[in-house]
Amino acid sequence: MTPAPQRHAIVLFAHGSRDPQWAEPMQALQAAVQRRAAAACTVRIAYLERMAPTLAQALHELAASGHTTIELVPVFWAAGGHVLHDLPALIEDIGRQHPGLNVAVRPTLSGWPGIMDWLAGQIVQAPLR
Repeated sequence: MTPAPQRHAIVLFAHGSRDPQWAEPMQALQAAVQRRAAAACTVRIAYLERMAPTLAQALHELAASGHTTIELVPVFWAAGGHVLHDLPALIEDIGRQHPGLNVAVRPTLSGWPGIMDWLAGQIVQAPLR
């Protein structure tokens, strides 16, 4: 019997806000990532607090729909308490509930190769408003 193919998903994980407009850049990022991702890859947004879905809700939904591999991208500038403490605890809890789910965590935004040089160029070259 051939094993079922692994279903891959990308979860963009952000803090969340009381202001619904705060999520608009996250939705734009989700759309941009989905355009570039393989057709079979699912791209979702999840929030730590104040917005839905929470990370737990998103991971439960993905696991229930047959996803086995999750690439989690913390959309935080740097790794502070939420990324260093809250995120591992959330992933550990989900792992107990869905033992076959593989969640790989990418670096925070400031940890991506080349981002500092790219951002510095944007800052220096951007016209004043």
